[in-house]
Amino acid sequence: MRLVAVFMAIIIAFAAVSFLAAPAIAQEVKRMSIEELKGMLGNPEVMVIDVRAAGDWDSSNVKIKGAVREDPQKASSWMSTYPKDKILVFYCA
Repeated sequence: MRLVAVFMAIIIAFAAVSFLAAPAIAQEVKRMSIEELKGMLGNPEVMVIDVRAAGDWDSSNVKIKGAVREDPQKASSWMSTYPKDKILVFYCA
């Protein structure tokens, strides 16, 4: 019984840390204007990843040259494939 209580306390602690860390992570994400993005295009340190929903992407006439299309629903499978030393710009308009 004591082991179950310790296990539950650990789970609650992890949940609390996750809940409290989420706003801090969200604050680190910077939004940029179209002009800012245009100024970054062509920079080898910048990777543009188009994460629009498949239907939105298919029906759009607007595609960013050099952008890579990724399914936002499968981010956990592709997110680690991108280099951590690059600036990743996620396009989702």
